[in-house]
Amino acid sequence: MDKKPRADSLRNREHILNIAREAFTTSGASVSLDDIAKKANVGPGTLYRHFPNREALLEAVYRSEVAKLCAAEKEFAATMSTVEALRAWMLLFIDYIDAKLVISPALNLYLCGESNELFESTGNQIKAAIRGLVERAVNSGDIREDVDPLDLLRAIFGVATTASSADWHQGARKLVDILILGSKPQE
Repeated sequence: MDKKPRADSLRNREHILNIAREAFTTSGASVSLDDIAKKANVGPGTLYRHFPNREALLEAVYRSEVAKLCAAEKEFAATMSTVEALRAWMLLFIDYIDAKLVISPALNLYLCGESNELFESTGNQIKAAIRGLVERAVNSGDIREDVDPLDLLRAIFGVATTASSADWHQGARKLVDILILGSKPQE
C-alpha cells in the first residue's frame, strides 16, 4: 500500500520547486543545489530526498511550470471573460518561457533524448490549454474564427527567443495586447 506524502513534505517539495525555479531563472541551471536548499531553508538531505539529483529537480521544476500554466487555463476560464482569460494566460505563458529558456537546454543535456518525450508531452498540454481559451473566445464572438492558437504562442515565444536584452518581458507583454487587439473581430 502506497503511503500518501505528509502535508509538510508536500509543502517542502513545493517550496523547494519555487526556490529552484527562481534560482535557475536568475542564476542558470548550474546553480548549486546546496544553495537552493539554503534559500529554501531546508537541509540538503531534504532537497535530495525529494530530488535525488539536478536532473530530477530540473525536470520537476519544468513539469511544475507546465502544470501551473495548464491549471491557470481552467481557473481563468471559470473566473474571467473570454478575452481577459486569454490575455491573463498569455501573460503567464511569458513567465513560463522565462523558466523554459533556462531549463530546456539543461534538460536536453541531462536527459539525452528523453527530453523529446518530455517536451512533446508538455507541449501538447500547453497547446490544449490555449486552444481551449481561444475556442471559448471564438464561440463567444470575442475573437475571430481564423485565429490560430499556435500562432499566438509562436509570436510570444519568438519575442523571447530573438530578444537580445534581459527586458524582453516588456516587449512580450506589449505583444500580448497587440495580439489580443488584432484577434478581435473587425467592426
